[in-house]
Amino acid sequence: MAEKKVLVIDDSATIRKLVDTHLSPAGYSVILAPTAEEGLQLAEEVRPDLILLDHQLPGTTGFEVCQQLAASSTLQLIPVVVSSTLRKKAYVEYADLDNVVDMLPKPYTENLLRTTVENAIETAAMIVQSQTNGSAVPETIGETSEPDLAGHFSVFGLREIIDFLSNGQKQGVLEVEAERLRLWIYLDRGRVQGISATGLQSEETERIVQLLPESLQSLSEVLRLTIAGRGTAEFDGFVQLMDKRVLDPRLTAKLLRFQAAILIGIAMNRRLIGYQFRATSQFPSLQRDLPLEISLMGLLVEHSLYRDESELEADDPTLRYVRRAIRGQNLDRAGLSAKHMKIMNLLSEPRSIDELQQRLGWERDELRRVLGGFASADIVEYTRDESEGKFVAYETNSVAAAQLRNELKHASEKFVGKIVRDTLTLQLLVKRTKPDAVFFAVDTPQSCDAIREAYTSAEEAFGTARKIVLAPAQVVDDPNVPWQKLLGFEPDQVLKSPYSCETLIDTMQNLDAISAAAPSSDPVAAAPAAPVAPMLSIETPISETLS
Repeated sequence: MAEKKVLVIDDSATIRKLVDTHLSPAGYSVILAPTAEEGLQLAEEVRPDLILLDHQLPGTTGFEVCQQLAASSTLQLIPVVVSSTLRKKAYVEYADLDNVVDMLPKPYTENLLRTTVENAIETAAMIVQSQTNGSAVPETIGETSEPDLAGHFSVFGLREIIDFLSNGQKQGVLEVEAERLRLWIYLDRGRVQGISATGLQSEETERIVQLLPESLQSLSEVLRLTIAGRGTAEFDGFVQLMDKRVLDPRLTAKLLRFQAAILIGIAMNRRLIGYQFRATSQFPSLQRDLPLEISLMGLLVEHSLYRDESELEADDPTLRYVRRAIRGQNLDRAGLSAKHMKIMNLLSEPRSIDELQQRLGWERDELRRVLGGFASADIVEYTRDESEGKFVAYETNSVAAAQLRNELKHASEKFVGKIVRDTLTLQLLVKRTKPDAVFFAVDTPQSCDAIREAYTSAEEAFGTARKIVLAPAQVVDDPNVPWQKLLGFEPDQVLKSPYSCETLIDTMQNLDAISAAAPSSDPVAAAPAAPVAPMLSIETPISETLS
């Protein structure tokens, strides 16, 4: 859209400077005239889109200037906004003039000035025409049709609505009504292209400005305008400033992304009332020329990076984070850095923040914030792990493994256990979960070979986990068994089989009492209390080989 021209006719240098200061950055071309004579001459030369006219001028009045404009065939359709400190007394005088479209009482605020000028320009032609012809004007301009989608947030959440529209590749504007806030979310090609808002209090806007990263501090004044800017003139003005290289498009794009992240975070933490979606191919210039192309998940993670410490989930080492997949949910990772995507790959298994920090080597604060963003997007869930330890049991016998798994389902949640039947799964699970203990059921020479190969090829993965062997009585009673040769390690403890799930649990309870050194000369004495039924009956041909 072409640059709109506003002619200001006012004898006050303060007023002329104020109008120029506030309207020029918003994209208007402001022409200034201190007298009626100069103003009328400039009106002929530049043919402005709007005249902002002072009621009291040297030697004349705004009323007389309006009459002269109306008498000119070339100037009679130029809309005029009259400004005066007299208010009602001045309003009456202009009631019968067709070219006067609005009044601007002095003193006025920056917002009132901008809103009045913007509305006058957008509706002026219609108002002047209707006043000249004596016809009625419509009550509203634009968006008079029914929305394509509307509803309340009593059933669906904001994330679900955005996911629905994004998954359907819908293009349009989602208007969200929240407590003391109205949000406009621009959607296209399954991505969020921009977000603006109205209803923010001045102190809220200032708090947002204070959150700007250092690289964007120079654009703080721009943010104050764009965060609530829906006016065409404002957006066109910024686009023109970028075209003139007054503003760096890359920095402006980062600013708009920051703005969108903060606004969506504010909305997610307020009481949501209702929404309306209108499909359209027309976006304001700023969203059209600088689309964000970002996912809701990317925005929520970025918002979490700026949240106050008090809003974060408590730094609780008992919390376990795990990735969740909801049918129909948009898992688009647009906007996430490669660094932050690493977390998603690690959360196929529940992990504590301590485990994640150890694996990633990140600052703990950043890790907590990214996890909080994922949780806000419902991509990650967390539970509190009250268990006192974790263990993995390697058991190749299918009957024994099935019985152990069944018993674990009904066992105390004090300890978390996994049963595996092959060495590859054993290596992966030990590497992922970092258990406190690993149990090895030894019943055949082949099982010894498999354990030795698995342990020696992934010794680091076993780390400091206690290594506990479950073997037939004949083997346990023999103090000369060459465990290092057979298994590749010296077990921390050797227990008799047959055994049960209770054997494993009892051993975990006594874990601190187990020596980290080689097994005692009497490994049976170090074993926990005898297991209770049901017992697992395992044949033990290994005893003959070991002898």
